[in-house]
Amino acid sequence: MKKVAVVFANGCEEVEGLSVVDVLRRLSIPTDMVGLTSPKITGDHQIQLICDKVVDDSLLNYDLVAFPGGKIGAENLRDNKKLRDLMVKRHEEGKWNAAMCAAPIALARYGILDNADYTCYPGFDKQTKQDAPTGKFKETITVTDTKHKLITSRGPATAWAYAYAIAEALGVETKELKQGMLYNYLADNIQASL
Repeated sequence: MKKVAVVFANGCEEVEGLSVVDVLRRLSIPTDMVGLTSPKITGDHQIQLICDKVVDDSLLNYDLVAFPGGKIGAENLRDNKKLRDLMVKRHEEGKWNAAMCAAPIALARYGILDNADYTCYPGFDKQTKQDAPTGKFKETITVTDTKHKLITSRGPATAWAYAYAIAEALGVETKELKQGMLYNYLADNIQASL
């Protein structure tokens, strides 16, 4: 059974992390909420989150580790040495990693975006390019780079697309849940209104 960790830091974009946890748990993928330095996290919009555990070496045992964004949250993820060391080791072991919105700045600093296709929140591509000049920025909603085992996404409104991309990278069928959550209905109606 595949398992996922979503790492929450103070100042995170709550909807981006909770959307991933919600979708993956609906798909019966064991998903832990992991606090960066404490099980109690305060998101960017002052929403209090209680995580299942705190970052430790067990992060190496997950099939995928995902980061939500939020400027302050992403900076906290980027600047944490313990997390960086674990994520670099995961990357070297060829495990899946994911980050959305501002959080790709953390992966860029860790060296995980080197030579990889990725996306991020508009404007943060300038920061990622400073730390990962060989990375290839794309403007699509989500980017799945199978060679580098990396999933990235743009911002709050793309959180469900990000969650489904994570599930699909792990080989989990999402069609039925997309239909049940009206995800396809929403996507079709947005396209029709354009």
